[in-house]
Amino acid sequence: MKSWRFSKGCPSVEYNNFHSYSAGGRLVTALSLLDGRIKVTDRVIDSVFKCQLCGNCDVTCKMCRFDMEPLAALRELRFKLVEDGYTVPQHKPVMEGFRKQNNMLNKVKAKRGDWADGLNLKDLSKDKAEIVFHTGCRYSYDNDLNHVAKASVSILQKAGVDFGIMGKEENCCGGRAYNMGYLKDFAAGAANNIKAWTKAGVKTVVTPCADCYYTFKRLYPEAGSEIKVLHMVEFINQLVKQGKINFKKPVPMRVTYHDPCYLGRQGEPYIPWKGKEKKIFGQVVVYEPRRPRYNGAYGIYEPPRDVLRAIPGLELVEMERIKEAAWCCGAGGGVKEAYPEFSKWTAKERIEEAAATGADAIVSACPWCERNFIDAIKECDKKMKVVDIIELVYQAIGDGRNFK
Repeated sequence: MKSWRFSKGCPSVEYNNFHSYSAGGRLVTALSLLDGRIKVTDRVIDSVFKCQLCGNCDVTCKMCRFDMEPLAALRELRFKLVEDGYTVPQHKPVMEGFRKQNNMLNKVKAKRGDWADGLNLKDLSKDKAEIVFHTGCRYSYDNDLNHVAKASVSILQKAGVDFGIMGKEENCCGGRAYNMGYLKDFAAGAANNIKAWTKAGVKTVVTPCADCYYTFKRLYPEAGSEIKVLHMVEFINQLVKQGKINFKKPVPMRVTYHDPCYLGRQGEPYIPWKGKEKKIFGQVVVYEPRRPRYNGAYGIYEPPRDVLRAIPGLELVEMERIKEAAWCCGAGGGVKEAYPEFSKWTAKERIEEAAATGADAIVSACPWCERNFIDAIKECDKKMKVVDIIELVYQAIGDGRNFK
C-alpha cells in the first residue's frame, strides 16, 4: 500500500458503502438464508449480484486465514439463487443469447468466424491440429477489438506455429454464464467445447482472452478436460525466449500494465483435489487431505511484463495496485450487463490510477477489461489510450499489415 488514494481493494463495498456488499456481508447473508432468518428480496438479490467476483476479497482473506473461501461461497450463493428462480432481469437476454447463439453478446453464431476471413487459417471444425486458437466472444464480435485476434494469428503464423481455429463453430467458454450463477448452462457449454477439441485432435488451447483462460484452466478440468491451456501472452513469452519471435521495430511509448483478474489472481494453475471438509467444534474448517490454497500468488504476472520489457523503446511504469492486489476493471461477474454505472465507476477508478503514473496508455491482456476502459474513458477527462499487449507485440515485430 503506497497511498491512501489507491489503497482500497473491493469495488463493491467502496461503491455501495454498506457491509452487505462486502464478502463478509454476503457470507452473513448466505448464512441467514440457510438458517431461514431472512428471505430472498430485491435488496438481497442486489447485494449478491452487484459484485464483479474479482477475487480481491479471496486474496485478502487468505493473507492470514487458511480456512476462508469467500469467492467459492459467493459463487455458490449465486448458483443457489439462480436455481431457485431468483435472477437479475438484465441477465435474462444475455443468457437467452448464450443458449441460442452460443455467445455472451447475443450476436449471430454463423458470423463468429468472420473476423478471420482472408487470413488463410486452418478450420478445425473440418481439419485437425494439436493447437487451437480460441478467440473468445468479445474478440470475435467487437469491431473495436477484433484486430487483436488478427494480430494474434499473424504472430503465430510468423513464428511457424501449426494451429487452427474453430471458426463459426467456436463455442463460448461459458465462464461468464458460470459467474452469473448459471451452472447448468456453463456445464453444457464446457461439454460442447471439450467434445469439439477432442474430435479435432487438440492438445493445447491458446486464447487471448483472460476470461476464457481462467475458464479453461480452472473450471474445465472439473468437467473432464485434460487439454493444456495457455494465454496468448504466455505463448508469446515462450516464443520470444525460444528466438521464434524477434522485435525489430521500436515502440516509443510509456505504458502501465493492468492485471486482469482472471489472468492474475485467479489465473493460478489447477490442482486436482479429492477429500473431505470437516469442522472442529462446528466452526473451524479443516480439509483431509490438505486442500490446494489458491491465494493469487501464482497467477500470470511476469510473462506480460517480460514481454513488455523486451519491446524496444517501450517504458513500463507500474500502478500502485498490481498483481494479486490489482483493482478490477469492473466488467466481470455480470456487472457490466446488469449495473453499467457501477461497472463504469470501477473502470474510471482504475483509469485515474493509470493516469497517476504518467503513462500514455493502459495496457492489458483481456478484451473485457479493454472494452470497459474504452467505454469509461469517453466519460473521463483523461487522455489515455487503451492498448492490448498483443498490439504492441505486433507493432514491434514490424509485420507491416494494419488490421485496424
